[in-house]
Amino acid sequence: MAKKTENSKVKKKPDADKLIAIYMDYVLEHEKTPKSIYKFAKENDMTEQDFYQYFGSFEGLRKAIWDRFFENSMTVMEKSNEYASFENREKLLTFFYTFFEVLTANRSYVLYALNEHGQSLKGLDQLKNLRKRIRSYAKTLIQDRNSEKSMKLFQQNEMIFSEGVWVQFLFLLKFWMDDNSPAFESTDIAIEKSVNTVFDLFDNTPLERVVDLGKFLWKERMA
Repeated sequence: MAKKTENSKVKKKPDADKLIAIYMDYVLEHEKTPKSIYKFAKENDMTEQDFYQYFGSFEGLRKAIWDRFFENSMTVMEKSNEYASFENREKLLTFFYTFFEVLTANRSYVLYALNEHGQSLKGLDQLKNLRKRIRSYAKTLIQDRNSEKSMKLFQQNEMIFSEGVWVQFLFLLKFWMDDNSPAFESTDIAIEKSVNTVFDLFDNTPLERVVDLGKFLWKERMA
């Protein structure tokens, strides 16, 4: 039998998900972002070409992390047999609950990434792709809702609704970052109240929900 040479064992090159995992571990272990792709690749036994095959920069990789959070959330929801039969309000609730469970599973990285430069959430470049995806998801919800209304007068503006859902997400993200309650129970309450408020406002129902949300937020702020 011929002996195996050293070159006969080909090291498996990292794929996009592996690169993301390595990067997230790196920033948590070192409490800083890598200085260069060259050094990052060398320290992790890969070449620059291995990195550039999937990402053009660390910025692109950081955006891809948020894409993965979104994709993982959608995958979990769509595996549920009940999700397809949910009303749009329940779908949005399910999305936020699921997405924040994914964030909680990666809380250390998320807090580091969002606090790294002390920027406001709206100005964070890494969330740009996520904004597009959340707004697109919200549009599908309101499109389904509008299709059930025969008169155009009663249909809702897709752009306003989708932007409202994005702003709502930013509010919930900041709330979750500051949440010190056990199992982030206060965030779950904030999700329920804010989603109910958004849909009630679009349905032109009385503003009890708005008052209820306002009281809750004031209580949390003063606690």
